[in-house]
Amino acid sequence: MSAITDTIGDYLTRIRNANMAGHRIVDIPASKIKKRITEILYDQGYIFRYKFEDTPNGQGMIKIALKYDPITKVPAITKLIRYSKPGLRVYKPANEIPRVMNGLGIAIVSTSKGVITDKEARATNVGGEVLCLVY
Repeated sequence: MSAITDTIGDYLTRIRNANMAGHRIVDIPASKIKKRITEILYDQGYIFRYKFEDTPNGQGMIKIALKYDPITKVPAITKLIRYSKPGLRVYKPANEIPRVMNGLGIAIVSTSKGVITDKEARATNVGGEVLCLVY
């Protein structure tokens, strides 16, 4: 088993796979940046609930309850796209951060002010690494 080099890519893939399989809950190894991305997904209404749990190894786990439409059972997250990858980092100034689906989706950006959404980055006029796009 090889070590995962792109932990954010792994995080997004786990959510994507659980969504496609129709799972209610997905467990993901925790890190500060993944916790912050989880908080953003919750604040923006893409996930139902989340919980940070401690594990014996000290890393911790993030338990995410995925959100589906109650009638059609369609997932709230239709697409999760990794934008900046370890092999090709993508940094953008505040005025060039991509607008996702004309403002209907969000871009998650890692800035000097922390991990924030594209709207917050434009409002505070800070650029940074565009981590992923969600819609």
